[in-house]
Amino acid sequence: MDPSTNPMTLFDYDLLCIGSGPAGQRAAVQAAKLGKRTAIVEQGRLIGGVCVDTGTIPSKTFREAVLQERGRFYLNQKLRYPVPDYRPSASSLLARVAEVEQGQTEIIRDQLQRNDATIFMGKARFRDPHTVMVTRGDQTRAVTAANILIAVGTVPTPPPVMLSERHLVVTCDELLHITSLPRRFAVVGAGVIGIEYASMFAALGIDVTVVDKRDRPLEFLDGELVDELLHQMRNAGVTFRLKETVQRLEVVEKPAPHVVVFLESGKRLVSDLVLFSAGRQGATDRLNLAAAGLSADDRGRLTVDPDYRTNIPHVFAAGDVIGFPSLATTSAEQGRLAARTAFGIDTEPMAPHFPIGIYAIPEVSAVGEPEHVLTARKVPYETGVARYREIARGHIMGDDDGFLKMLFHREDHRLLGVHAVGTSATELIHIGQAVLGLGGGLDYFLSTAFNYPTLAECYKVAALDAFNKLA
Repeated sequence: MDPSTNPMTLFDYDLLCIGSGPAGQRAAVQAAKLGKRTAIVEQGRLIGGVCVDTGTIPSKTFREAVLQERGRFYLNQKLRYPVPDYRPSASSLLARVAEVEQGQTEIIRDQLQRNDATIFMGKARFRDPHTVMVTRGDQTRAVTAANILIAVGTVPTPPPVMLSERHLVVTCDELLHITSLPRRFAVVGAGVIGIEYASMFAALGIDVTVVDKRDRPLEFLDGELVDELLHQMRNAGVTFRLKETVQRLEVVEKPAPHVVVFLESGKRLVSDLVLFSAGRQGATDRLNLAAAGLSADDRGRLTVDPDYRTNIPHVFAAGDVIGFPSLATTSAEQGRLAARTAFGIDTEPMAPHFPIGIYAIPEVSAVGEPEHVLTARKVPYETGVARYREIARGHIMGDDDGFLKMLFHREDHRLLGVHAVGTSATELIHIGQAVLGLGGGLDYFLSTAFNYPTLAECYKVAALDAFNKLA
């Protein structure tokens, strides 16, 4: 008999989740809804894991604070109020971050407690395949479970060298603990996190330089979206040093402490603060995976089957620790599905069309296939584009640069993908996601009315554009 269904089981819990981020949290709640005894372990400062403590929630809250500050600056200029120095303090920008973090962790804790999930704060380490040792301070206790979900997320890849002036070279986990804003800001790595923070700091009037060894950032996105994003970031003052590799970093003490970034091409960049954002790795190094019969790859990630089961049948993994797509939304769904699988509940797999949101300034969002993928697969398609400057709502908001693009199959007119850049792109994308998931296409958009004036009208304009091309 499966010990998780045996009322006389020797295990403390039916499911133990290591990590309280989106995957662990959702798995714990799902198991509790199935009437299972559930516990969750969190080693970080806050319930909610990296998502709440150093990742999604703080970075997006910081972005909102930057936009509000920038909005006040431009409003004061328009009203001719004196603006002697447009430099908000780091403390004023970060105050809202701490408030939102605390609010989110309280919501998550309340949800877990309402579902009778036990919460252990401490560091987890396997003793054997069914036993996890939880250590907090000088106290350690053993917790046993019939099923275990590893949802520890990831940590930033550390800089290749340790500098004496550590606060001058930071990872994204440390960036939002700075006490003052730099005048010059360098970002090493043009991935999602690097691009997001580069755009935020540039919006504050800071001189920003981005260095990346690739010739094109965000290669998984539609090319037009990336072109527009980089165009707007360059207009905001960001300098891109692409196809460049960092050779070394060096701290110079005078006249004030700063960092010199030496590139292999011979160029040198001078910066007051360097964000090292060259990828992330699974936070599995302290779990003693070998005791459970598990091993991670060279980036700390775990391999799972389509049901999120590892090579040990009762041990599952979900979220960023298993790699792509490493999104909070998909991690939560993976955790829910893993919990259902653990208890033998038949479950439909996760929907193939999930939205991608990049919270740069401007926002970028997409669902479905980009043009370069359809081209490589030789799928016949047609595009329909609506530009914010053609939409009344775009004029009202003052966003003349954003656009929404839809891709339709040339033969049956099915929607294949939606790609947007501009204000509220991450919200706007969900209309396309719904139609894509339900198998809809051009006819739906041609026959549907959208509220006026809204950005949703972009769907109508883009559909008409595609219709004219197809005709």
